[in-house]
Amino acid sequence: MAGILDSVNQRTQLVGQNRLELLLFKLAGRQRFGINVFKVKEVLQCPPLTSMPKLHPCIRGVAHIRGQTISVIDFSMATGGRAIEDPTKCFIIISEYNRSIQGFLVGSVERIINMNWEAILPPPEGAGRFNYMTAVTEVDGELVEILDVEKILHEISPLDMDVSAEVLEESTGKDLSELPILVADDSSVARKQVQRAVQAIGMSCILVKDGKEALVKLQEMAENGPIEDQISLVISDIEMPEMDGYTLTAEIRNDQRLKGLHVILHTSLSGIFNQAMVQKVGANNFIAKFNPDELAKAVQAAL
Repeated sequence: MAGILDSVNQRTQLVGQNRLELLLFKLAGRQRFGINVFKVKEVLQCPPLTSMPKLHPCIRGVAHIRGQTISVIDFSMATGGRAIEDPTKCFIIISEYNRSIQGFLVGSVERIINMNWEAILPPPEGAGRFNYMTAVTEVDGELVEILDVEKILHEISPLDMDVSAEVLEESTGKDLSELPILVADDSSVARKQVQRAVQAIGMSCILVKDGKEALVKLQEMAENGPIEDQISLVISDIEMPEMDGYTLTAEIRNDQRLKGLHVILHTSLSGIFNQAMVQKVGANNFIAKFNPDELAKAVQAAL
């Protein structure tokens, strides 16, 4: 298990090529799940957990790992399943989402696979609004579910989604664009977060679920006239089914009709390599999720 994660430097070669690597794992049953390796800091045997009062029921306890105290979330319970039995025989995936580090308790960890984002598909129609899938794919003839971690974390520890009064005051009297902002994100929670921040400063949104849908929408709009007369800017997640945000940005810059659009990449991915990739694909800005003030200020500055 110690060698399951190679150096991040090797993995950055995949970024911008519409590729990713998934860490496959199981919870309390036979179903396979996947998480982007870029979100994973470490995988280890579950250490002793310390119970604390008034913790959310899905948090099995806290662990002391490399000088940090980390909450350990039972991934199975958090997605509506039964509790994982005997954590001492299980693993935790240490990950970084939305500027915080947490551990996810899983039943077993299998392997890492290299995939193209085109093979990662949106959840099937009819899955219901309460499902925790953000995407699905097929591995070895079996369905692999990619979980909406942002939704899970928001239910356990909701983020403040309100823009501060100070930032709102900066918008007062300013003539911001009346054109809508195109928001692309595969997480329903993330889309609502962005929409709420943008609407707070008087802007409207067009919401789409992935990069491919965003590109098709922009291309259709460009057929009707100059895109700058229809869209004020684009805010895009990076990790999305079928087409990631880096590829979307590169496609926008390669299309003469779209290349002038202001693009903000807004993602829970962290790491220094992101800044290099932002420059490589031609995005105008990169913001780590989720700080409503930072997002609102970036929109104000762009307009």
